[in-house]
Amino acid sequence: MIRQANRMTTNNPTLVAQTYRPVLKTKIALPLFTCPVSAGFPSPAEDYVEGKLDLNQYLIKHPVATFFVRVTGDSMIGSGIHSGDLLIVDRSLEAKNNKVIIAVVDGELLVKRLRIQKKQIMLVADNPEYPSLVIQGEMNFEVWGVVTNVIHSL
Repeated sequence: MIRQANRMTTNNPTLVAQTYRPVLKTKIALPLFTCPVSAGFPSPAEDYVEGKLDLNQYLIKHPVATFFVRVTGDSMIGSGIHSGDLLIVDRSLEAKNNKVIIAVVDGELLVKRLRIQKKQIMLVADNPEYPSLVIQGEMNFEVWGVVTNVIHSL
């Protein structure tokens, strides 16, 4: 039986701001170069083009179980997840120890690292300025999926 608890209060966690379903009907294949990329002046030649790459095929392994979320907050910057980033989340993957997950805790969607120690579940921030959240029996807790990729602008 799931028991209702008071709304969780955390200090500026990384929250899910929006969720999206992938559009798999469209296919955009871009050139894929096989030559290594240096930090110097690039001069790609047509000889190095291996083929075309569709990012849907590269980033989405299980299309019907995949969704995107946009995050807010900075509690996951140690994982390379920044406020405003778009995360690719796969619901078909098992949420194992040390994976970055999307979880619902007392009605709030959170992005955290899952830690399981001695039958205790914790959601850990990858920023030392934020405390871990220990999941307790009175909390409503559900894993929505495992984060597989992060997309952000440089």
